[in-house]
Amino acid sequence: VQLVESGGGLVQAGESLRLSCAASGFTSDDYAIGWFRQAPGKQREFIARTSSGGTSDYADSVQGRFTISRDYAGNAVHLQMNSLKPEDTAVYSCNAVGVLTDLRTFNSWGQGTQVTVSS
Repeated sequence: VQLVESGGGLVQAGESLRLSCAASGFTSDDYAIGWFRQAPGKQREFIARTSSGGTSDYADSVQGRFTISRDYAGNAVHLQMNSLKPEDTAVYSCNAVGVLTDLRTFNSWGQGTQVTVSS
């Protein structure tokens, strides 16, 4: 399972960014995929995820500002981040958890992409 993030960068407070995560190297009809972030000196925290059935959930800190969407055909997930705040600055990582068609389970991470929001 390979996850490759893109779309990070430096923006000013109030601006938007769209992160993408391309998933490859596996076959599964049953997996959740989402985003976590880790700021310097802090623990990694959950941001958003979407299940194979299409339901999504969000951390309270980003609810109403961030939107996760899934491209089933392209095996990708996107995170639209609006109204960014300096406290959103972190390395954002993609995570996929599920069951392969051969019934093995997996829990995989991407390498992360830096998001920096200046005030």
